[in-house]
Amino acid sequence: MDLSVVELSSDQREFTESVRAFCVEHVTEEVLEHERLTGDGFNERVHLALGQRGWIMPAWPAERGGAGLDPVRERILELELARAEAPWVTLGTTRLVVAAVEKYADPLIREDLLRGVAEGTVRFCLGYTEPDGGSDIAAAKVRAVRDGDEWVIDGSKIFTTGAQNCQYTFLITRTDPDLPKHKGLTMFLVPLGGPGIEIQPIRTFGNERTNVVYFGDVRVADTYRLGGVNDGWTVLRGPLDAEHSFGGDSSARKLADLSVGRSFVHALDRALDTAVTWAVTPGPDGARPADDPYVRYRLGEIEMDIQAALCTPGPMGRVKCSEALVHGAAALLDLVGPEALISEGAADALGGGRIDFAHRYAQGTATYGGTVEVFRGMIAQHVLGLPRPSFPGAKVLIQKKR
Repeated sequence: MDLSVVELSSDQREFTESVRAFCVEHVTEEVLEHERLTGDGFNERVHLALGQRGWIMPAWPAERGGAGLDPVRERILELELARAEAPWVTLGTTRLVVAAVEKYADPLIREDLLRGVAEGTVRFCLGYTEPDGGSDIAAAKVRAVRDGDEWVIDGSKIFTTGAQNCQYTFLITRTDPDLPKHKGLTMFLVPLGGPGIEIQPIRTFGNERTNVVYFGDVRVADTYRLGGVNDGWTVLRGPLDAEHSFGGDSSARKLADLSVGRSFVHALDRALDTAVTWAVTPGPDGARPADDPYVRYRLGEIEMDIQAALCTPGPMGRVKCSEALVHGAAALLDLVGPEALISEGAADALGGGRIDFAHRYAQGTATYGGTVEVFRGMIAQHVLGLPRPSFPGAKVLIQKKR
């Protein structure tokens, strides 16, 4: 592993300044306030402005709507947008689906879809989880029944984050209930603007918005099917593995974050900065909290945990980053006291309410992108090579006596 610093050329430094100027112009206080109030993870004006620069799919060549950025510039863009706190959730789900569209979409719609993605006018959300299905995506019950050149879709999906901002949902459906659960699935790109679709918001503890999407006799042309009938699990695996940080070409990730949970500890990073500012600010008696060695120890302990989380690769990083945020945010609340509980938006909120936000946001990170329990199972089986667990009450196959 090469941990050396990348020395930027003059052209790369100039590019950095251009990205910062873009963020100053587009990621305004108005945008940040909109995100605080709505939790959308998306701002259309910012997204379209990224599209005009070719920065939605920045590595794509200009003829495909990208910017042809090399890996260093691509990484600079990612880091600067994160520092500016540009809304990113819908951008992330859209990028996850793009590879499946490139590989499996009908040629009649593929190029228009990809061109729209690069421009910012086409966006995708993930239609995986169902209200009674938990993290077992392969247990999908949303039905798709063929009717000539169309499919009729019924059922509901939950945690379809960004559906209110997207034109399509990447939807896993059950097309043959008589086949084993991984074999009877088919993937579709379902247009979200048609009749029979209802999107209802759900608010998280961190004030982020996710959704339930209801499908009632929704008719979808077969053109929008991705991959073969009953072969949906094959189509899904690419985006799912990318979300779970499995597989892929590691050589292409030289400048990428080691940990897939980087966005979780970003919230803790900002909360810790707020706590450090609090610690070095003198109180009414002239003393600073940082003069107490215990305070310095606790702050240092949280920073060490952040760095350990950032250096933990793959699915292990997903678990570690969530745990670092949960424990670290709670520790900051305990250390700073009631002042840290003042929420974002209040005039006297400490550091803009970042400690309070980190604590509320932390509670959902044990679920986002798959629960930490699911990830621990993946680690046990795929990293450590342990057998699948057998729980009391699980179905077992009994061999017939001959």
